Amino acid sequence: MKDKAFHMTMLFDFYGDLLTDRQKEFFDLYYNEDLSLAEIAENMGMTRQGVRDSIKRSEETLLVLEEKLGLADKFGQMEKAITGAEHILNKLKAKYPADAIQFDRITDLLGSVKL
Repeated sequence: MKDKAFHMTMLFDFYGDLLTDRQKEFFDLYYNEDLSLAEIAENMGMTRQGVRDSIKRSEETLLVLEEKLGLADKFGQMEKAITGAEHILNKLKAKYPADAIQFDRITDLLGSVKL
């Protein structure tokens, strides 16, 4: 369940603005504030099923957007590539200490790319 929650909140970070205000609110209360469906329903004066349906529609929308656009996946790939490049630069810096300043400049550039 934690993996799903992490995945959903990541997708929400990328695509959340494309949800309705109500969907955003329910999603935030459920995933970020960790309220139960019953608690959200009680606070909003509606049924638990209504809250569940809204959250499920939000999840489906986020998954479809990611399937079509792939922004979260591309972001993850870029993060891995940058981390790998930084690791290689650190090895080169250790192997060639005379060129450490050049490696530091490149590492700084990579750091500025990170979001």
